[in-house]
Amino acid sequence: MPPISFALAHSLPELLLAAGALVLLMLGAFRAGKGDWIISELAIGLLGIALITLFFPLEKALIWDGAFIDDAFARFMKALALIGAIVSLVLSREYMAREKIDQFEFPVLIILATVGMMMLISAQSLIALYLGLELMSLALYVVAAFHRDNVRASEAGLKYFVLGALSSGMLLYGSSLIYGFSGTVSFTGIALALHGDVSIGIVFGLVFLIAGLAFKMSLVPFHMWTPDVYEGAPTPVTAFFASAPKMAAVAITLRIIITAFPGIATQWQQIIVFISLMSMALGSFAAIGQTNLKRLMAYSSIGHMGFAMVGLVPGTEQGIRGVLVYMAIYLVMTLGTFAAILSMRIGDKYVETIADLGGLYRNNGMMAFFLSMMMFSLAGIPPLAGFFAKLYVFQPAVDAGFYWLAVIGVLLSVVSAFYYLRVVKVIYFDEPVAAFSPVNREVTGVLVVASLAILLFWVYPGPIVSAATSAAKSLF
Repeated sequence: MPPISFALAHSLPELLLAAGALVLLMLGAFRAGKGDWIISELAIGLLGIALITLFFPLEKALIWDGAFIDDAFARFMKALALIGAIVSLVLSREYMAREKIDQFEFPVLIILATVGMMMLISAQSLIALYLGLELMSLALYVVAAFHRDNVRASEAGLKYFVLGALSSGMLLYGSSLIYGFSGTVSFTGIALALHGDVSIGIVFGLVFLIAGLAFKMSLVPFHMWTPDVYEGAPTPVTAFFASAPKMAAVAITLRIIITAFPGIATQWQQIIVFISLMSMALGSFAAIGQTNLKRLMAYSSIGHMGFAMVGLVPGTEQGIRGVLVYMAIYLVMTLGTFAAILSMRIGDKYVETIADLGGLYRNNGMMAFFLSMMMFSLAGIPPLAGFFAKLYVFQPAVDAGFYWLAVIGVLLSVVSAFYYLRVVKVIYFDEPVAAFSPVNREVTGVLVVASLAILLFWVYPGPIVSAATSAAKSLF
């Protein structure tokens, strides 16, 4: 058994965040509301330090009696989750102050949710998976309803809590079936136990397990919470929901399917194909009639998770690499879009509907350009990064013989382009609604960086693709 110092070294980011959250909680409580912005600044710094520690050169290792694993795959997805958390906190500062809800508990909850995500990404057993999932979820339930005086936010938090509890129950039931029929909670132990004939109990357990994870990824038919929670929660919280937790949920889905169920690909491929197709279809068609920007982004998120799952269907290293590249690009596009939404106010009211963007080109040409670029990239129009994201997941599906899945995906991508391009049409061709208030520099900076990353990905994709390739290799 490796020494305790070895396990601590490989758990350094999680330990830093957990200890830091406790310190910030005590600091905020003793300061009694004086300068809560300091807690937010310290939280951003703490998350940044945790991100830096991920780049320490450590070998792949199983730690804590095989419950957790530290490998290139975990570090890649943890980096994406931490970036999502950091940017979400940056986007939240001005918004929370204007809405008078800038309390010290918010950054602490974001850190605790991020610790849960990182535990989830490194989980190597069913028990560790559940611990990470619940630590993440309990914090998310609270931040969804953080604006306590807002009826919509309270409703969003309640809906997410009730449906989240249901999904956790499904996941636990599936885990218990898998444990009962395999005799182990370890992912590698499950894979060894499933050689030969597969019992119906394992298949049922797998269905319930994937259902519980699909809820966290907003995949059909477990997407019902997404539009209401995205619309009701404070906008920075919506940005957080749409970014960091998705990274963790996708990571553990890839890990458990590839690591624990490689011998029963026929069974899980049917499930993944179904939820992928249904998510792409619903995300493409249901968003057409939306007028609220956050609900539009909710259905966009559902559709994009469906596209990402196309790369998982073949179960190959190239497919997993495609999913990782897709998630990295999706993270940038999502955070950039929410930065644009949070950059625009009409008086004291933040932009909420697509109609509010009317004539943005005449009022703020640079903002119109950046937001339009985000819409084009989300639609998958070349040469922006969104096009290459879909190319990286469709190509492995074609190589594995799933031609029809890739063709349907391309057709549904064309359908989804309608509502993205409608936003661009409103920006450039509709009459101006009103002049926008001056924008926050930090939020605008996020938008500019995201736009440049989306625009220049086709010029220099090497770092992301090579990191995703190494991460995918470590999973097999």
